[in-house]
Amino acid sequence: MEKHPETLNGIFQALADPTRRAVIARLGKGPASISDLAKPFDMALPSFMKHIHFLEDSGLIRTHKEGRVRTCALEKKPFGAVESWLSAQRALWEARTDRLEQFVTAASSKE
Repeated sequence: MEKHPETLNGIFQALADPTRRAVIARLGKGPASISDLAKPFDMALPSFMKHIHFLEDSGLIRTHKEGRVRTCALEKKPFGAVESWLSAQRALWEARTDRLEQFVTAASSKE
């Protein structure tokens, strides 16, 4: 049923953490350096880097180093996989609620 269950599992696991979601939200505005991304968080840089590596391993971001600065940017492809999965789930649940509505309407018209 699912095309890439491991990919989706990794993406949703990455998005389950509020720090990583905040990083993704910030990167939605454009690429940023690790130090800029880490500023709002009260944690040591090695701890923050674990979040960056997790996001990178999930495919949600990519990093590149220029000189002494490592810059992060969003990868769009994984978000397409999530959107595709969510669209399929939405269609499934909309069909179920439509059937429920038809059932309730039919039951109430019989009364």
